[in-house]
Amino acid sequence: MFEGQTWWIVGASEGLGRALAKEMDGAGARLILSARNAGRLQHLCDGLSNARALPMDVTDPDDVIRAIADLGPVDGVVYCAGAYDPLSAQDWQPEAIETMCAVNFTGALRVLGQIVPQFCRRDSGHIVLIGSLAGFTGLPGAIGYGASKAALMHLGENLQADLRGSGVRVQVINPGFIRTRLTQKNQFKMPQILEPEDAARRCLRAMQGGRFSTSFPAPFSWVFTLGRLLPRRLFLKLM
Repeated sequence: MFEGQTWWIVGASEGLGRALAKEMDGAGARLILSARNAGRLQHLCDGLSNARALPMDVTDPDDVIRAIADLGPVDGVVYCAGAYDPLSAQDWQPEAIETMCAVNFTGALRVLGQIVPQFCRRDSGHIVLIGSLAGFTGLPGAIGYGASKAALMHLGENLQADLRGSGVRVQVINPGFIRTRLTQKNQFKMPQILEPEDAARRCLRAMQGGRFSTSFPAPFSWVFTLGRLLPRRLFLKLM
């Protein structure tokens, strides 16, 4: 599926994005990799078969436009840029929460605002948004992160509703806990936590499949996908 295609991964310097770049490179894709850290991006590209770095800050509208001008045609885009701080309502930190929203959701709007019209004009393209199990329902200690991921996942549903039947494909992938520098901030037990490489392989299989939305790992993901059907009080008690 990826052989000979050009894919843009936004958020490729760390964690899942970095591991996904390696998996897609192994599958034969040509890659354009973006993140703020130019040095880490270039180091990653140097170890891949066919990749180039395109440093970009998704929170800066002018920087996104500059990057798009240097992007060239792509067959698909993966938006997995992410920011996370575990914060509760009692520990509200406006700057940190606004940063999470700017990276996790508003940045996607900026990127897709440039890419979606291109895909629509040529009636082809593949959009993959990396959501989160935390986006399915409100959780304790997830002010900012949960809401921004929920917004991103809802955006994917909007895109699918508009673009179904066209040549533009949309997918949302919702992982659980992945062992990264972000989850190292958590002080609680993280069930079924995955290594980035394992999560990346699962993402690749989802991208090759036909489902719009994929959540993993099971059975932990079932708590969130099916838990929405439970009374809210019972769900929070389970949490």
